[in-house]
Amino acid sequence: MTEEKLVRGISRWDLTAIIINTIIGAGIFGLPAKVHALIGTWSLIAFFACALIVGFIVVCYAEVSSRFSATGGPYLYAREAFGPIVGFEVGWLYWIVRVTTFAANCNLLITYFGFFVAEADKGAFRVAMISVIVLGIFAVNLAGVKQSAIMTNIFTAGKLIPLFVFVAVGIFFINPANFTFDAVPEYGAFSSAVLLLIYAFVGFEVGVVMGGETKDPQRSTPFALFVALGIVATLYILIQVVSIGTLPGLAQSERPLADAGALFLGTFGAAFITVGALISILGNLNVGFLGSTRLLFAMSEKGELPAGLSRTHERFKTPWVSILLTSVVIFFLTIYSTFLTALAIATITRLLVYATTCLALPVFRRRGDAPEAKFSAPLGVLAAVLSLGLIAWLLTRVDFNREAVPIIVAAGIGLVIYFIHKAFDRRPKADAS
Repeated sequence: MTEEKLVRGISRWDLTAIIINTIIGAGIFGLPAKVHALIGTWSLIAFFACALIVGFIVVCYAEVSSRFSATGGPYLYAREAFGPIVGFEVGWLYWIVRVTTFAANCNLLITYFGFFVAEADKGAFRVAMISVIVLGIFAVNLAGVKQSAIMTNIFTAGKLIPLFVFVAVGIFFINPANFTFDAVPEYGAFSSAVLLLIYAFVGFEVGVVMGGETKDPQRSTPFALFVALGIVATLYILIQVVSIGTLPGLAQSERPLADAGALFLGTFGAAFITVGALISILGNLNVGFLGSTRLLFAMSEKGELPAGLSRTHERFKTPWVSILLTSVVIFFLTIYSTFLTALAIATITRLLVYATTCLALPVFRRRGDAPEAKFSAPLGVLAAVLSLGLIAWLLTRVDFNREAVPIIVAAGIGLVIYFIHKAFDRRPKADAS
């Protein structure tokens, strides 16, 4: 069983730090400028709207996660609610999201490092940096989940301190004249801005994937989800307030927080914010990697991927085969991809994964044989309905040919893998359950 193979070394506050780390990645260091270019000061309303949408989804995740103590997260919930084929598709697509997002953000990390080392994102130096990053994260995650949690806590502090300083100092340099609500944005521009901001709020689901390594996950997970989202949403809105209020050319900025910081903190401020961005992205890479490897482990435990992927190291009690495979995949993906290649597809695929968990909430409530919920969300069914409606609304902004077709192709490949594995898998049913 999963609980016997893995160590429950993640505390309630460790899990909160993990979720904060997965949410605060690269997005907040660039999106304030992009959404301001779309809808101006109304971007503050877009941040509120996005936080509200994600809040409804988190309510669903809080209740559904409180029914389970095993590893798997969205994959496990979809499998239990809708059957193994739907569960596999959710797990497969989410694993693709995680490894492609790692590749994209790792490339962005190297781009930010160019602030200190010219042309760091080119040639042999780029490949060397990618190798060091992947090897370091591989080593930490192989050594044990406690080591990874400690590393995550350090990264959380390292990324939050620069952002808190940015807000605490910048709030005194705000020019009220920069805030104008005269021109109401068009519907299309506003909904596109909200969809763009979803990328800055996603990632919280990584925390629920690691249920088999969390202490008292049925109570710790809802707590961590709500606390993390509250901290992140408040910080994001304050960051946007400071960005608009202090940087007149916000819409044209490539590094808005660094540029704004330079105005009220000087050259040191720009460097300080850039270091914060590096730490933020590195912490995001670590927890994203952790979640993706545990997903392969969970799917192997259920007999839907080769048995070797659920093997754990005798000494470290970590799924070393899944860790090794994921490391190899992300290494080559990072080398042969760029930051922008995965963002839209990853966000859309996440929304589809979120929809399955939201739909699972009323399904589990109706089933008499469903695991007991340790947290019952007030108006949970209403939250699920609103979440599904809002997700459908966001998906109306999708470019079918450019963004939807690759997802459909990936889903088809997943089905082929599922049925081929089932045809050749010779494990007894008891081992695969």
